[in-house]
Amino acid sequence: MLHASLTVDPAFRVADVNPRTFGSFVEHMGRCVYTGIYEPGHPYADEDGLRRDVLDLVRELGVTAVRYPGGNFVSGFRWEDSVGPVADRPTRLDLAWHSTETNAFGLHEFHRWAEKAGVEPMMAVNLGTRGVAEALDLLEYCNHPGGTAWSDQRIKNGAPDPFGIRMWCLGNEMDGPWQTGHKTAREYGRIAAETARAMRMVDPKLELVACGSSSSAMPTFGAWEATVLEEAYDQVDYISCHAYYEELDGDLGSFLASGADMDHFVESVVATADHIRAKLRRKKRINLSFDEWNVWYNTRFEAQEKPTEWAVAPRVIEDEYNVADAVVVGGLLISLLRHSDRVTAACLAQLVNVIAPIRSEAGGPSWRQTTFHPFAQAARHARGTVLRVEPVAPTYETKRFGEVSVVDAVATHLAEADGADELTVFAVNRHQSENVELALDLRAFPGYTPVEHSVLSDPDVRAANTQDDPDRVRPYTADTGPVADGRLTASLPPVSWNVIRLRRAG
Repeated sequence: MLHASLTVDPAFRVADVNPRTFGSFVEHMGRCVYTGIYEPGHPYADEDGLRRDVLDLVRELGVTAVRYPGGNFVSGFRWEDSVGPVADRPTRLDLAWHSTETNAFGLHEFHRWAEKAGVEPMMAVNLGTRGVAEALDLLEYCNHPGGTAWSDQRIKNGAPDPFGIRMWCLGNEMDGPWQTGHKTAREYGRIAAETARAMRMVDPKLELVACGSSSSAMPTFGAWEATVLEEAYDQVDYISCHAYYEELDGDLGSFLASGADMDHFVESVVATADHIRAKLRRKKRINLSFDEWNVWYNTRFEAQEKPTEWAVAPRVIEDEYNVADAVVVGGLLISLLRHSDRVTAACLAQLVNVIAPIRSEAGGPSWRQTTFHPFAQAARHARGTVLRVEPVAPTYETKRFGEVSVVDAVATHLAEADGADELTVFAVNRHQSENVELALDLRAFPGYTPVEHSVLSDPDVRAANTQDDPDRVRPYTADTGPVADGRLTASLPPVSWNVIRLRRAG
């Protein structure tokens, strides 16, 4: 058995937990929308064609905000196609995913779904094939009370009240040559700045996100962010980050350390944004919207034969996730929480079927993937203030990320008015064969007693949840000792995600 320790102290404050950390992403891609969240005729469909079984799982997952409608899809999206009577909506070719878009699910359907799911909508505008005028039209349609052409059209289409969308993404991954309407950093920075400036003339309180690099592996990473922010710094509030991770060539050790790469990504973008802040002599800081992140076996996707038919809602990247994938997702959540002072929005991509924590079948059941559980637990228990912890633990060498700690962790502290405070430690054990005895120094939290030690682990790290065995992998409760002399000891199994909760009675 290995040994590690960490100290939890209220003085190690990072920032308040931002609810938007637990956002997700719905794109018109594959079966995320059609037979995912929307399937008229399904036994569980409601009056709007929305799957109630999936809605229940979305609520259980704890998603707070959802980015829509893309993703690569948005760069060819004509939003006008998605409103009005469904029978009158045009069918279009979607170049992003080589499929046919019926537009049966559009802005009004998404708004009703978001209200039922209890999530904040986060809207993306098309800056690939369209520009300032179309973004302004969409904003007027969604948010203006009435008395104008587009707002009155929304009312006529059945929504008398404005949608009230506050957060808007200015395009998607415009650095990528795969993107319809791909631009250079200078070209994109200019159109993002002009679009943002015009949108703020309608509503100065909007929160606007400029596209950062679509991955830290892009050859323009860093220079892209700097150039875009030189153009748009005064007009935007966020720069976006996108990152996906996968196990490559059987290198499980590097894969389990993916959070170390996310840390580097965040810190690099923060440094770039703050450099531009100093260069422009501005007071405000740009925050990060990590609005696409997940485990995605992209090498498998790239190796597949590309479709030749223009199918409606084809199966696309429906990765089946195992225990190791769930532990990596937990580690990425730890990284996001640890940077809550600058990462103030994030979106697990995507929500249903497409690299998603929730799976569903047309006319059939829905179920939780392994990755569902760490996200749901973090969304439920990460409340109050994020506390930075620095585990003292053994290290191991990885091929991709160098030397990393066997244990990674973060804590949150919720101080209630009645004194019934809660302290939660989220930790992963990256070691593939050894248990880690983790000693928590809690002397700064006298009177706290353990409530639960929840563990997601399995002797088979490749175990997954399937339609036939949907609960094969789920968290279980492990024992912890009592708090003695201000210390609590918990055993972390190999390749595990752990949630250790303590409470002080009011």
